[in-house]
Amino acid sequence: MNYSSNERKVTEVAVGIILQPEGQFLLAKRPKGKPYENYWEFPGGKLEEGESVHQALARELYEELGIQIKDSQAWDVIEHDYPHAYVRLYLRVVREWEGQAQGLEGQELHWQVLTGNQNAGVSPLLPATITIMEKMANQPL
Repeated sequence: MNYSSNERKVTEVAVGIILQPEGQFLLAKRPKGKPYENYWEFPGGKLEEGESVHQALARELYEELGIQIKDSQAWDVIEHDYPHAYVRLYLRVVREWEGQAQGLEGQELHWQVLTGNQNAGVSPLLPATITIMEKMANQPL
């Protein structure tokens, strides 16, 4: 079992930064009933036993969005301590996929452009999403 330095259980999550050729990236609104409902985040989900990060991401993006990713590139790993969970986020860039992204769990989707004002497209943003967008601004993909 993985634990953070503060002895909380670590929830490992595969996160997809789905990029269109023009530089837009996809955000999804968290569904009702989940912590931080109605906050916007990068799509993805928890790793299951025995899955690689890429396998978890491919499964989650198919289940949530109906897309089949061809490949994903490891970009970074960040951790965030939420009141309800300590998460380790494995950030992966997705540039090629099949299908049209749809909110299969009833979630809204938005193609966002990175600007100086991170909330220019949608809000509120999940705190870790803000961190990822700041990294994207400083370390272009």
